[in-house]
Amino acid sequence: MIVELTVENLAIIDRAQVDLGPGFTVLTGETGAGKSLMIDAIELALGERAATELVRAGASKASINVVVDLSDAPNVRAQCEEFGIPLEDNLLYVQREVMAEGRSTCRVGGRMTPVAGLRALGKSLVDLHGQHDHQALFDPERHVGYLDLWIGEAATALLAEVGEKHGVAQGARKALNDLRKGLRDREQRIDLLRYQAQEIEAVAPLPGETEDLDAQLSRLKNAERLATAGMGALELLDEQEGCAVDLLGTAIKTLEGIVRYDSGVDDILKPLREALYALEDGAHSLRSYTDDLDADPATLDEVQARLDALRKLRRKYGEDESAVLAHLASVNEELARMEDAEANEENLNARVERADRALAKTAGALSALRREKAREFAALVERQLRDLAMERARFAVDFKDREPDEDGMDTVEFIFSANAGEPMRPLAKIASGGEISRLMLGIKTALAGRAGVPTLIFDEVDSGLGGRAATTMARKLEELATHYQLVVISHLPQIAARATTHYRIEKGEVDGRVVTRIVRLNETQRVEEIARMLAGDLTAAALANAREMLA
Repeated sequence: MIVELTVENLAIIDRAQVDLGPGFTVLTGETGAGKSLMIDAIELALGERAATELVRAGASKASINVVVDLSDAPNVRAQCEEFGIPLEDNLLYVQREVMAEGRSTCRVGGRMTPVAGLRALGKSLVDLHGQHDHQALFDPERHVGYLDLWIGEAATALLAEVGEKHGVAQGARKALNDLRKGLRDREQRIDLLRYQAQEIEAVAPLPGETEDLDAQLSRLKNAERLATAGMGALELLDEQEGCAVDLLGTAIKTLEGIVRYDSGVDDILKPLREALYALEDGAHSLRSYTDDLDADPATLDEVQARLDALRKLRRKYGEDESAVLAHLASVNEELARMEDAEANEENLNARVERADRALAKTAGALSALRREKAREFAALVERQLRDLAMERARFAVDFKDREPDEDGMDTVEFIFSANAGEPMRPLAKIASGGEISRLMLGIKTALAGRAGVPTLIFDEVDSGLGGRAATTMARKLEELATHYQLVVISHLPQIAARATTHYRIEKGEVDGRVVTRIVRLNETQRVEEIARMLAGDLTAAALANAREMLA
């Protein structure tokens, strides 16, 4: 629910703050005092289009701040979490600024938010109804949702099952369509895939092969240089008089001849012997290396040709041999699917038919439930309308069949006739503001406690009413306030007297400029305000009547 609304520099409002609580709040005041500006402020705060003419003359911007308590609105808290909007102790802070030059900004939870996102969130927070404001209730696409809300758990369970089966049917149909789309180019695709597979298999690459071949090619190209250097090093190490192996061996024998005189020499001999062994091993490895060097031009050509073939594959199918082989596996898998396409198409057709039958069966059960309960819902709304002095009004839920989707197989629309002998028509085509107000209130009362939004706001819902109908409307608004936070702008004393909180909106003059003030009334002020609404003047009779109404 909304707990605080602060408005600055909006039209004739310089600054106003309204603290709202649960239950029934009424706003009253003379015509032109600025009551509808409070509705404009809430609409702006919840993402409606910003008009620069609403900025107070001489001000650089208008700002609206709203604090909303989401403690009792888990669905909205979940929506905020999904959008990444932070809450503080379940409080949501919304700020909207409209600049005089035409730009506007939105902040939700302190973060800049697109207007469209704010508008989507606002629909979950407030349902606002003006005299000619249809909003969600008068959007035919929302009617099936209202009916399902009223039906309750049985409809919710079936709707979830319909959604699940629609998803299965859609998945099967997509798989079939994808297959058929592929079949149109099947032969051409198969030829391409076979060519790619044959090209890769003819080369038969091995993972890491290019690196090995690059190293082999370098050795082949430089075989003569490598052999010369290797043989030269080998002579120095082990194959000429005075080579390293002989010299080190002689040194070791000399030291071994004196070790009996000093055992410490043995410590010196140990690393020298290890060096000799290592030198002999190195010479042996070098000899093997030089013996294996191959300078055959035919081998060089073979390696170069192999590298060229591998690089061609890598340019076409992947950055290395592993990627090329992965592409080959993918090609073979697709070939297997396409070569078995006829069998797959038959299986997918059967799968689609089974899924469609299952969806139609569950959607049919949901439709039957809706049609059965719709009569009861319509009768309840008609009873509410009779209470609101519309004795001859008729209300019904119109059904049209359509292809099943995640919402079922029904196109649902509320239809209405206010007068005997007149045909029932869609709600959007009702012209009378008074009829709209009463019908809307009747439907809202029937749905009391079941619609999802926590706050209902009514702007002059009492238009065209008086006498018994006004008293009945006041009672119904009071009933609604047990299920929602209710904010009502009204001219009727019967409605004002039922409210738990009463604000008067009044227009005055400060420093030569007209300003709107919002005053929370105490008990004495409420008596005076309701007396003024009853008689226009504060006569003794009007004051007594006002006290009686409040009592």
